[in-house]
Amino acid sequence: MARPKGPRKLYRYTDEFKLKAVKLTELPGVRVQDVAEALDVHPWMLSRWRTAATRGAFSRAKKVSLEVAEQQEVKELGKVKRELALLREEHELLKKAIRFCSAQRTRSSRS
Repeated sequence: MARPKGPRKLYRYTDEFKLKAVKLTELPGVRVQDVAEALDVHPWMLSRWRTAATRGAFSRAKKVSLEVAEQQEVKELGKVKRELALLREEHELLKKAIRFCSAQRTRSSRS
């Protein structure tokens, strides 16, 4: 089969993608060849990523993913704080309603 004419497609993978691919190869019972086929990457390239990961080349990707996780956690905490404030407000209203109803009952129960 003839090689298609035109410029060759050059793929650029993010450090995060490379790091995830390397972590997949480190799972027990998983072969590098299988991971490479699943991700449509040449096994040689995946092996290079593995050696780069052992040298700490993808530490920036770890930091970026941690920052994203921290931002997500801050967002979740803000949501929880708003829910907590709403629940406290509802609790105070219910306490006032109980006091009001108790006061009404004691006045109206005179015999």
